[in-house]
Formats: sequence, structure tokens, C-alpha cells
Amino acid sequence: MKPGLLALAVGGFGIGLTEFVIAGLLPEVAADFAVDEATAGWLISGYALAVAIGAIPLTAGVTRLPRKQVLLGLMGLFVVGNALSALAPTYDAMLVGRVVAALCHGAFFGIGSVVAADMVAPDKKAGAIALMFGGLTLANVLGVPAGTLVGQQWGWRAAFWAITVIGVLALVAIAVLVPAQRGDAGADLRREVRAFAEPQVWVSLLLTVLGYGGMFGAFTYIAFTLTGVSGFAPSAVPWLLVLFGVGLVAGNVLGGRAANRSVRGTLLVALSALVVVMAVFALTASSQVMTVLGLVLMGGFGFATVPALQMRVMTHAGGAPTLASGANIAAFNVGNALGAWLGGVTIAAGLGYVSPIWAGAGLTALALVLLVLADPRGRGADASPEAVPDEGAVRPEVPVP
Repeated sequence: MKPGLLALAVGGFGIGLTEFVIAGLLPEVAADFAVDEATAGWLISGYALAVAIGAIPLTAGVTRLPRKQVLLGLMGLFVVGNALSALAPTYDAMLVGRVVAALCHGAFFGIGSVVAADMVAPDKKAGAIALMFGGLTLANVLGVPAGTLVGQQWGWRAAFWAITVIGVLALVAIAVLVPAQRGDAGADLRREVRAFAEPQVWVSLLLTVLGYGGMFGAFTYIAFTLTGVSGFAPSAVPWLLVLFGVGLVAGNVLGGRAANRSVRGTLLVALSALVVVMAVFALTASSQVMTVLGLVLMGGFGFATVPALQMRVMTHAGGAPTLASGANIAAFNVGNALGAWLGGVTIAAGLGYVSPIWAGAGLTALALVLLVLADPRGRGADASPEAVPDEGAVRPEVPVP
């Protein structure tokens, strides 16, 4: 295993932690700043919007710079944002800190995906990306419960100071362990933009919005399903979410290995299974045993799509994957927002607490249909991750030592 991949995973862990830990600390934050729950919730939705809006322009703005230096700068921005959050004297200052930290999210995972893929052999690219995203999944399983505990014991600011320290550790690890890439003088922005002339790049982005958005929409209101339908006590919800996180980790690892062999095949299997799992989950949510099984499998198959979705857009972007990779990170967050909105609409319409799961299954089914229609026979560059060219190999104007 390349040490540089572990450094990227540490960065992913820190970013995932700052994104999700706030959910467990909202009551303390709201009380400290004397704001209501809805206003405090903007610390979550504002972060997601900043990721979705900032991913593409920030990635475009740094695309000409050496990628390792960009990753270091992004982690520096992450440290500053979380320190601002920890020091925030007012709610508005806290929101600014959240937005600053969020700006690094999309560009880090977008550029980090390219760096991770270039560190390994062609048949291991998807696995390398999965390892980097593994930090994000571990943030759900280990980081969020631990961060919530720290915040409850020593105050919510202590949790953000801990995240700031993790950011510093990730910055040092990237500086020491991530190699300067072969011929890395940045990328040609015009060429990166031209990658969006490829229709399959747009198909890939839409697949991400629908496929990941379906799973996230079902997950957004899962606490209401667990307590209001399955009959679990509220105190059991955090531990059930840990099981969901275990599914995320397993799905990420297995999905990365499968995508090394076939991106399209992995997406066909994972999306199909996810539709079935969510439908069965919705039908059997009154059973606690089936609910636990449904949680684990939904997390597993849902996150098994992530390495393949990221590889698909990079593959079809050809020799200019950086900006398209960043755009796909934005697409994940657009999917989050779409899934959460649609799930909320179904609940508001009086369809019950299992309705977001049905809505998620519907979105995922649309992604599956799109995948089949867009590439019915697996034609083009989608056949294997080996089709992703190394950047240094496609820029003859850059001397390669």
C-alpha cells in the first residue's frame, strides 16, 4: 500500500468529520449562539451548498498548479476554516468558518482522486480512489460518535479543535508522503473544460446525482423511520447509524475492488441491488431485524457505487480528468440535496416515514435506467479503469524525467 494514499485518507477523514460531526452537536451549538434549530441547521446545509457551488470554480482556479501543492493549500484552508469555527464568537462567524472549510472539500476529493489514481498501476486505480474515500467512510463510523462524545464532554468547540489538529496532521502527512507527480506542472484549463464536450461526462454526473442522491435521500430521514416505524428507542439510533457506517466502509472497499475489473459492471450490480434493498427495506421497516439488515445493506451497496462513479467520470474525461473529477464531487452534493428535498416532500405529503426510502429507490432506479440507455453494451472508455490515461503521458509538451 502506498503511504501517500494513507495521507490522502487522513485528509478525507478530517473532511468527512467536519462535514458530519456537526449533526450530533447542533443542540449545543444552537444553545450557545441562542438560535433555533432551523437556523442551526444551516451550518449543515450551508456547508453542503458551499461544497456544491465551490467545487468546480475552485478546482478550475488551481488546475494549472502542481497538484501536490494544491492539496497542501486545500488542507491549509481546511485548518483555517475549522479553527475559525472553534473560535467563532457568533453564529455568523461560525457559518463563515463552515463555508471556508467546505470550499476545500470538492477540490480535495476531485484532485485527490486524480493523484491517488496516478500513484498506482492502471488495474488498481479504482481501489486507490476507494482508499482515499475510505477516510470519509471511517469519519461516519468512528469519527462522528467520537466527535459527538468529545463535544458533549468538553464542549462543541473542543470537537472542532480536534478536527483542526487532524487537518494539521493530514497536511504534514501529504507533504511528507505524497510524491510529486511525474511531469506535474498542473493541467491545461482549456483542455479540462473541453472534456465536458463529451456527452458521457454529463451522463456520469447525472448518474452520480441520481444514484447517490437516492441512497442519501433515504438515509436523511432514517432516524424518523427507526423510531416511528421500526420501534427503536431514540438512544439506539446512534448505534444503528454505526452499523450503517460499517456498511459504508465494506461497500467502499468491495466496490473499489470490483470497479478495478469493470466500472460499468460494478454500477449495474450495485445500483440494481440498491433498488431491491431499499424496496425490501421500505416493505419490512416494521421489523427490527429486517431494519438492521436493510441499514447495513443500504450503506454497503450505496457506497459501493462511489469509486465506480468517480472512475467513470474520470475515464470519459480522458486525459483531462481534474475538473470533471471535481464536478463529480459537486454532483454528489447535488444528489444529497435532491434526495433530502424529495424525501421531505414525501413526508410533508403525508406518505409516512418510509416514503423517503421509496423515493430513494425511485431515484436509484432512474440512475440504473440511465446507465443502461447511455451505454447498453458497455462501449467506449467505460470498459475498464485502465482506460484512464496518466496525465504525464498525454502532455508531450511537459518533459517527463
